[in-house]
Amino acid sequence: MSEQKTGSSPQVRKRPLGNFLFATDPGSVRPGKTALNYLLVCVAVIALVWVSLGLAGISVNFDFVAQYRTRIWDGFCMTVGISAASLVASLIIGILVALGQGARFLPLRYLCDLYVKIIRGTPLIVQVYFFYYIIGTAWGVDNRVFAGILILSFFSGAYIAEIVRGSLMSLDPTQLEAARAVGFTRWQTMRYVVAPQLVARTLPALTGQVASIIKDSSLLSVIAVIELTQTMREITATNYNFFGGFLLLGALYLVLTLPIMAISRHFEKKLDYAR
Repeated sequence: MSEQKTGSSPQVRKRPLGNFLFATDPGSVRPGKTALNYLLVCVAVIALVWVSLGLAGISVNFDFVAQYRTRIWDGFCMTVGISAASLVASLIIGILVALGQGARFLPLRYLCDLYVKIIRGTPLIVQVYFFYYIIGTAWGVDNRVFAGILILSFFSGAYIAEIVRGSLMSLDPTQLEAARAVGFTRWQTMRYVVAPQLVARTLPALTGQVASIIKDSSLLSVIAVIELTQTMREITATNYNFFGGFLLLGALYLVLTLPIMAISRHFEKKLDYAR
């Protein structure tokens, strides 16, 4: 006789999609094992670069650092200052544009939409030349640093607008209806329902955008803004140590961007609703 099964069937535990795509969860690896493997990978990459330089007959030295340390530091600080100012301005622009894309006043909505499409659809270097030499000349913006901050702010603001807009669109409308049902005012709904979720959804992407602003600031060297890249170009034009100079340049950018990437990964893990 066949045995009949009674009761409800056992529940099947759903596994996150990431478990099927990746062998292990990166967060489940022990810190010691992670550090050791990362060290081995870094050593292998450095060895590969060093061997490649040797095979190409290129000798690299960093003797110039002591001589030009003040100029390098000034360029480094300029890059940090430009990036920080551009981040604040681009956040304001991005939030306003994201709200404007949902406005009922159609000309405003289409203006914001066109701005995002143009900025995201054209290279930054084209925007640098166009704004500084055409728009900046027409409106008397002759300060290169100020112009560079404006250019980076409008460029990054378009991407931040899409991040904010996408996060707003992903909110569950039933939560807003529930907030109204319990008597929340519009302000209370924004503060207690919308804002916490919006921060959780946008913060990882926004921290990643900070790293992009830092890297994109290097293109301001084409209008002779004396930031880190332009400083290194001037130094290498004097001592002809191009490979040493630009290897140092890449390392200095990593000093700025790697901590930002680590913060972004931290927020992704901490604010992940799927966990």
